[in-house]
Amino acid sequence: MGARLKATVKQVKTLTLAELESVFAPYLPETCFPKAVPKDNSRHRVYTQGRTFWTFVWQCLTPKTSCREAVRQLQSLFDLEQGPDISEDNGASCRARKRLQASTLRQALAHTAQVADRHAPSTGRLQGRPLKVVDGACVTLPDTPANRKAYSAPKTQQKLQTGFPLMRLVVLFSLASGAILAMLQGNLHQAELRLFHLLMDTLEKGDIVIADRGFGHFVALCLLRELGVDLIARSARRCDGRQVLQRLGPKDWLVGWRKGGNPSAVLTPKQWEQLPPEVIVRIVRGSLWRKGFRVREVTLVTTLLDPIAYPAEQLLGAYLRRWRLEMCLDDLKTTLGMETLRCRSPQMVEKEALTYLIAHNLIRCLMVEAAQTHDVELERISFKGSVDSVRQFSQAMAKAKSRKRRQSLWEKLLRTLAADLVPDRPRRREPRAVKRQRNKYPHLDTSRHKFRDHPKRHERRKRARLRKLSLK
Repeated sequence: MGARLKATVKQVKTLTLAELESVFAPYLPETCFPKAVPKDNSRHRVYTQGRTFWTFVWQCLTPKTSCREAVRQLQSLFDLEQGPDISEDNGASCRARKRLQASTLRQALAHTAQVADRHAPSTGRLQGRPLKVVDGACVTLPDTPANRKAYSAPKTQQKLQTGFPLMRLVVLFSLASGAILAMLQGNLHQAELRLFHLLMDTLEKGDIVIADRGFGHFVALCLLRELGVDLIARSARRCDGRQVLQRLGPKDWLVGWRKGGNPSAVLTPKQWEQLPPEVIVRIVRGSLWRKGFRVREVTLVTTLLDPIAYPAEQLLGAYLRRWRLEMCLDDLKTTLGMETLRCRSPQMVEKEALTYLIAHNLIRCLMVEAAQTHDVELERISFKGSVDSVRQFSQAMAKAKSRKRRQSLWEKLLRTLAADLVPDRPRRREPRAVKRQRNKYPHLDTSRHKFRDHPKRHERRKRARLRKLSLK
């Protein structure tokens, strides 16, 4: 019985939900979530650091999954392997999540992005320089006092005490692999440019940042230039002939941007004084018309001043690829269900958002490997199909009895991802409109305890008849 008990304990100690680490282990080292060192009078925890993390990732990859279901599945797996009993309550699981450090999750996020970029194709570069895209998004939080205090609701909802708190996210992602490099959260009163200023330390010298009009400001140009980073963004200023210093080509000029008179709210007074009084930038105006896209002509501002090394067509093409970030955000918010977070405290909301991004990066790593192994375009591999395949193949790999069989399933998984390609539809039109109508229920326009149901149709008719009789 001694040998059998040791084998059972060893198997139970490594048991996790759906054995996701059997699929994603090459992309995330064990040093991120190390095992505890055994000491005197120490005990084996059910919710270890690694098991808690993979359970969290499993919930992110399985939308609308409660903590109770995660505990029930772990409970059934332990009963199957004749392990120790687990409490039906999910309190221990929630306390284990609180022990996860946000700094550790950020390190895991950066490592998964590095792995994805290392094997990604070179299409995400401009003249050999890496392209990185920055953008912002908002997610909804549960309506708790702690969340409402840290992340306030919109002003229209604050007066009525309705709605849900909103958290603003600014993400930096790689154009080569589609992986999220870094993330910073804030409330609605913090501008995207302010959050991006705090994220600039994650950039490396020689990078090229692509952004929309919200980042095409004088301050962002100066701060990125000090780091040795160039910017391609939509211009936040209007350009006329009086500002042109040199004409480089058709709709291509060198322009002098002067520092504004009002100090920037992003910088301190000392930092504002250290900015140069004028910066020479390049303005490129051109057409990005494609069927289904809203923007037909854009005006770009960039610090890439050499028209020979960086032609205007390449700059416009690089900015057009910024749409890929919008699709990555759609994968996060719609496919994975990150649009509505469920944790009830600001600390856990940050950890939940980071875990969603890590799960997204792990799927991107798998897609990059499938594209590299079978020589297919990375952008044509379906993200939703990859998530579905991982959920099913991970369960099969967990039941495989030999390493050879697991390797065979792994190769089959990569072939499946490479075969499940999104149709190439360049002229497909995607209007920003919804087809499904809203339900008939009224909007909750006041607090819950003050709300009164609106009268039904037959009640309104009855009141109208009584009103007519009273007038007679």
